[in-house]
Order: sequence, then C-alpha cells, then structure tokens
Amino acid sequence: MAKMHIKTGDTVVLLTGKYEDKKDENGKIKTHKVIAVSPEEGKVLVEGVNIIHKHVKPRRQGESGGIVDAEGAIYASKVALYCPKCDKGVRTKAEVSYVEKDGKKKRVVTRLCAKCGAKL
Repeated sequence: MAKMHIKTGDTVVLLTGKYEDKKDENGKIKTHKVIAVSPEEGKVLVEGVNIIHKHVKPRRQGESGGIVDAEGAIYASKVALYCPKCDKGVRTKAEVSYVEKDGKKKRVVTRLCAKCGAKL
C-alpha cells in the first residue's frame, strides 16, 4: 500500500491531460474536488474529470438500463494539491506535532504548502 499525498475531499489542480491548468472566465485556475482515493492502485477519482460511459444492464424487472456517465480514475501523480494563497497547484510537506490529551500523547500531522507554508 502506497502513501498518498491526496485525500478524499481535497481541492486539486490537474497537471496533465485535456483538463490541465485551464483558467476560467475570471482568470482563476480551475480546481476540482477529489471524490475517492485508491492507494492500492495509486489513483484518484476527480469530480468532472475523465468522464466515461458505462453500459448498465437492468438488474431487476421494471428497472431501466442504459448508458450512465461516471468519473474514471486517474493517476494521483497527475494532480497537485491546490493552495489558495499561492493560487496554483503545489507540493506539500508534513509538520508533525504531539498533543497531550488525558495523559496520552497523540501524533498530529498537518499538511503545509511547500512554497508559502499555508495550511492545506
């Protein structure tokens, strides 16, 4: 199982492919939300990216089949975490701290932007 730099719910920027680093009408970089992460495969599902057409068979009587649009998985190396302060996709670094609660130490890992140091 590989360690992932992306987690479910993160805001990301695409680095390659037809959705890469495109800007919207206001000149801001387009960001996308991560729906799911698969560390075993090293892939992520990103909202509105890599749309595939699934042919679905009806499973019960009266249920309709057809073609369903769904997000396909892309490699995690093709996305970068979005930093709102830098307004671009950035690499991350981890800051480890220990918090004492009820006499027990708890390890807390915070992800930071490698450029500006903002919390992500």
